[in-house]
Amino acid sequence: MKNIVIAAGYATRLGELTKNFPKPLLKIGENTILGRMLDDIDRIPEIDEHIIITNHKFAGIFDDWKKDLPYSKPVTIVDDGTETNETRLGAVCDLLFAMDKLHIDDNLLVVAADNLLFFSFQEFVDFAKEKQTSCIMCHEQPSIEKLQRTGVVELDENYRVLGMEEKPQVPKSHWAVPPFYIYLKKDLVLIRHSVENGCGKDAPGNLAHYMVEHTTMHAWPMSAGRFDIGSLDTYYEAVEKYGK
Repeated sequence: MKNIVIAAGYATRLGELTKNFPKPLLKIGENTILGRMLDDIDRIPEIDEHIIITNHKFAGIFDDWKKDLPYSKPVTIVDDGTETNETRLGAVCDLLFAMDKLHIDDNLLVVAADNLLFFSFQEFVDFAKEKQTSCIMCHEQPSIEKLQRTGVVELDENYRVLGMEEKPQVPKSHWAVPPFYIYLKKDLVLIRHSVENGCGKDAPGNLAHYMVEHTTMHAWPMSAGRFDIGSLDTYYEAVEKYGK
């Protein structure tokens, strides 16, 4: 299984802090946002490589960061060639770019690089092995306002996904979907043809929504929380809470 980290965005909401530096490599205490995630994922036996998709503006910074990493699995940096937020490929196209460039034909763990997590991805991998399908994550979100700003899924009693909506005005459940996915090798052909068949390009949730409509998927209820770093305020809050 390949661990694919989507890290090609320009984090414009963090202003000067990320004008010339990638958000995933911002420090939280002695580690980086991305480093905290990889510390966990690297211990998963099924993972045999970390693939980090970034843009041309930040690729050199990731290359320098990579030189002294302690991980047991190799780390590959993929440069998508873009240099501005206006010319970015979008998360789905970045995934397709990496799959094509590296000739990937394996199970995939696909993760966004701007979250602090309080559970292990090993649980998610084990869930996918049990279900034998591609999988998404979910968590209960009581706030209707927050559900209106994210992906929302309907599930049956076995956590099979019955349907998914992006940013619904009238959510059909309280199951919100964070940006972490497992796509099995058997479903990669669907991913490779997703954009040409109408899948949105910008957010990783666009692909999850597309896949739910084209193959059987299950959703793993997160066993603990996460902290999403999406703005300057939330970054400084993370440093204060978790960087000590």
